[in-house]
Amino acid sequence: MDLKRSVDLPVTKIQGGYTFMNMPQIALHGLPKRLVDDQLIAATVLEEATVSAKTSKISLVQYLCDKHLLSSEQIGKSAAKEFGIPLYALDKHNPDSFPKDLVDTKLLKKHQAIPLMQRGNRLYVAIADPTNQRAITEIQFQTGIAVEPVLALYSAINDTLEKWLESANDGDIGEALGTIDDVHLDDLDMETLDDEDQADSGTNNGEDDAPIVRFVNKMLLDAIRLGASDIHFEPYEKSYRVRFRIDGILQEMSKPPTNLAPRLAARLKVMSRMDISERRVPQDGRVKLKLSKNKAIDFRVNTLPLQFGEKIVLRILDPSSAKMGIDALGYEEDQKQAYMEALARPQGMILVTGPTGSGKTVSLYTGLNILNTPERNISTAEDPIEINMEGVNQTQINMRVGLSFAEALRSFLRQDPDVVMVGEIRDLETAEISIKAAQTGHLVLSTLHTNSAPETLTRLLNMGVPTFNVATSVNLIIAQRLGRKLCPQCREPFEDIPDNVLSEEGFDDIGIPREEITVYKPVGCAACSNGYKGRVGVYETLKITPTISRIIMEGGSSLDILDAAVKEGFRPLRASALRKAALGLISIEEANRITKD
Repeated sequence: MDLKRSVDLPVTKIQGGYTFMNMPQIALHGLPKRLVDDQLIAATVLEEATVSAKTSKISLVQYLCDKHLLSSEQIGKSAAKEFGIPLYALDKHNPDSFPKDLVDTKLLKKHQAIPLMQRGNRLYVAIADPTNQRAITEIQFQTGIAVEPVLALYSAINDTLEKWLESANDGDIGEALGTIDDVHLDDLDMETLDDEDQADSGTNNGEDDAPIVRFVNKMLLDAIRLGASDIHFEPYEKSYRVRFRIDGILQEMSKPPTNLAPRLAARLKVMSRMDISERRVPQDGRVKLKLSKNKAIDFRVNTLPLQFGEKIVLRILDPSSAKMGIDALGYEEDQKQAYMEALARPQGMILVTGPTGSGKTVSLYTGLNILNTPERNISTAEDPIEINMEGVNQTQINMRVGLSFAEALRSFLRQDPDVVMVGEIRDLETAEISIKAAQTGHLVLSTLHTNSAPETLTRLLNMGVPTFNVATSVNLIIAQRLGRKLCPQCREPFEDIPDNVLSEEGFDDIGIPREEITVYKPVGCAACSNGYKGRVGVYETLKITPTISRIIMEGGSSLDILDAAVKEGFRPLRASALRKAALGLISIEEANRITKD
């Protein structure tokens, strides 16, 4: 299709791109070829993105921007060169002049397009990829007018479309909640109660609740897009807020009107198969959100009665996190080797320790995923089951009917297991049965709540487990934390940090020469959150060697164990965090936040 160059529209200047990697070119055409030629993205990555975009039924440009593989500015500059046309400056266009009611809003949201103006029998439409023939054809078919695509930045289209639709949104509830429709909402499949169950529960399925439904769906989808781990719906006397935990830090995302609190709680409870009439006691439930035929996200939901309503927290459980592979978790090479060696042993115990939210579950599931072969019988006792794993026999603990960790373990041992995973060792009975299993030809994985790997051993002893059993059954202890990763696009190095400051922080003991240390600080850009993007694990791995076993047998303290382990090459959490800071993965502030006493 001809792209008009002579449209008298305002243009804007775009800054240069950022080179991610330089890889050999392969046969590509059009805008994708230009992106590779400009060294903005590897051809292999672009091929995978193209397949994923088609699977998700979205444009390649939208996929690249949403996944932060490229910025809209980078794509816009390459597209302008490829098509030989200027970029349209949406920020200089008055939204009031957009043709109203000409194009269906669902179609605009679906293709992220904006009708700019109609001149005669031609409609000029702003779009991030003028070669998106499907978008052009569908808009042309719906309007009956010939469509001329105009190149604009994806981010500018997204922002302008949101503001435009927000200003056109009528109704008290709709205005209060803001723009709550989304390009993907119509495609979502929420596995909740069926219509009959909802009718019996007394929920209102009329038009009044439609904005509530869309708002909740949008919150769930936004949380997934932003990589949040938890969503908090919190009622107070004079306010109501929704917060996301992103990279371990809570951030306020929305403030709906207080009078909508009961209806938001009811909607979430219906989705989670809870009793909406029960507001006096906590409840637990689950929601499955199907994003596509092959992609689904589970939410673990918990309600808690408060003074002014019910607080509801949703934990986002992404099954793909268990299949990331051990290389993606942040283990250093010697730590990874220790974990792999322990997993390869036919019996013994692997313990993972750390506070809530430190990534223990992902570490355990990653190990189970490595062990999950047709030759092994794997059984797990969990409370709750966070991620469903094909090929693994998962048991949900239910204390109300007497199914405890200890009871599940006893049953496992009669089921011919090769590998057993216990969600958490909470008491002496569970610890004793787990150790018995580890001593009788089974590989046992579990967690404990302690601050460090050496303290885990003394914790077992304090529970009442005999020293001989601890010394002969435990193979490896992993203590871990999660640190926020610095954004690679905007981080800046600290200049001229005094040597005494680095020494005081502990950089002398991390095994990296001073001249190779470069410490970075967070800055903040459009691609990150206050200078941070994603999280990385910080670990200490304690192998139970003959020396450590002897100290345990002699009743040594955690300090005795630590001293002996350091002499054998053990690297504490603090040193591991500083090594990641020295390599530019995290900041010193983040290293201090997660490891400094």
